[in-house]
Amino acid sequence: MARLKHIIKQLSEKDYEAIKISLIESNADKSAYLLSSMREKRMSDQQVMTELDVNTNAYYTLRSRLNQKIEEYLLQQMESPRADLLKKVANIHEMVFTKKRAISIVTLKKLEKELLDYDLSNELTVVYKALKRLHINSPDYFVYSQLYNKHVAYMLAVDKIEDILADYFKKFGVYAFTGDETDKLGLDLLHDEINRTTKLYESHRPFVYQSCMNVFHRLFIEDETKIALNNEDDNEEPIEDIFLKIDQIFDQYQMDSIYFHLHNVFEFLKLEYYTHYGVFRKASKYYDAVNEEVVPLLMHSNLYTFPTQFLQTKLQRALQTDTQGELFESNKETFDDFEPDIDDIPNYVSYIVYRAISAYYAGEFDEAARFLNNLLNEVSLKKFPHAFLEVKCLLALQYVCLRDYELFNQLSNSIQRQIRLMGKESCPSITLFLKMLKTGMSEAKRDKMTKVSNIITKYAQIKSPYIFAPTRSIRMDDRFIRFVSGDLD
Repeated sequence: MARLKHIIKQLSEKDYEAIKISLIESNADKSAYLLSSMREKRMSDQQVMTELDVNTNAYYTLRSRLNQKIEEYLLQQMESPRADLLKKVANIHEMVFTKKRAISIVTLKKLEKELLDYDLSNELTVVYKALKRLHINSPDYFVYSQLYNKHVAYMLAVDKIEDILADYFKKFGVYAFTGDETDKLGLDLLHDEINRTTKLYESHRPFVYQSCMNVFHRLFIEDETKIALNNEDDNEEPIEDIFLKIDQIFDQYQMDSIYFHLHNVFEFLKLEYYTHYGVFRKASKYYDAVNEEVVPLLMHSNLYTFPTQFLQTKLQRALQTDTQGELFESNKETFDDFEPDIDDIPNYVSYIVYRAISAYYAGEFDEAARFLNNLLNEVSLKKFPHAFLEVKCLLALQYVCLRDYELFNQLSNSIQRQIRLMGKESCPSITLFLKMLKTGMSEAKRDKMTKVSNIITKYAQIKSPYIFAPTRSIRMDDRFIRFVSGDLD
């Protein structure tokens, strides 16, 4: 909310009026009112909701759509001069063949300056190639040959860094599901490789891409003991200093469309950083900003981060504020138009599991079971046996809450067979979780709740080595014990 209000207040009068007129002409009167109230009036959220006669969920959707409209407008303004530049680059060959040499050189030099301002290295290679050929009989031929070679090398390096970054987050998803040390080593090697490659170029773009990985790696991969040591290590730049540099780069290159969209990624990283270190006041600021942009984050950011980690943070935050029961309804509106990528298995599974757990906390056990059953039918998790067990255990919990003995017994037998194949020592928390459910569903009626409570005590003493461990997001309080024991009445 704070970010949206800040953006609206920073709009020029011309942009503000253009957006407002566009909303009115498209019959989005409530969005237009929300826009003007944030810009011109000092009203609380509750006062705005009263004026618009909407509930909290509808208000959240309204401001999210307004934010999207503003971003679309700003992006259009941003793309116009950029599109003109690209058109000029596309016409370079035509110009060289039809214009006098002196005019072509002056035009190319002007185009060079504009492309440098936008940091369009790919297009600069076309300009330098043309300048090099036009100066073939001049001493400047060597200068432009060097510039051409430099930007070709830089362009290839940036492409390589982008590929390393995308590969890193693809492999992070695998590691989150397997917890395998070999997969972790692969992430460390990619981390080292991007650092080595970035060192070769004193440029902002490699630094931005490197920072996407470095901050994430230090928060989710490096051991806690190593992180603590790195706070005193001169070789590791403090994460807050990285954020400051990134903000300065984004301010300097406001017309860069990639940076425009990466802003949301770094808001997410700031949220995760402050959440990781328990600075909840600052985390709240970034949570609101990311939550408003959660769908674009999930849809378009998997090459630059692991976006569904935000859903886990959102769930934990709801548990801390005791608002987990509200997630189910708000998710319906938030993800109404969201189409997850089923081929991106780690992010897809994480998203569906989040929706299922949200349904569970709302008491919608049938809906939670539907999410999980569909997931198991749509995606093969045989390559990820631990994740497979986690999803099955969550589904078994729904059958327990529904008191569906037949389906629970079938599923628990399947889980037990898989545990035997993997070995109990490899999944102790899952073994205890299933034991709780079986105790709650047993025919014996004596001391059932006490027995489940004793198992929970043992369960709490085990730390899961896996990043993907959704059963750990199940609050094991009195409500849980009564549900599992069938004693909710």
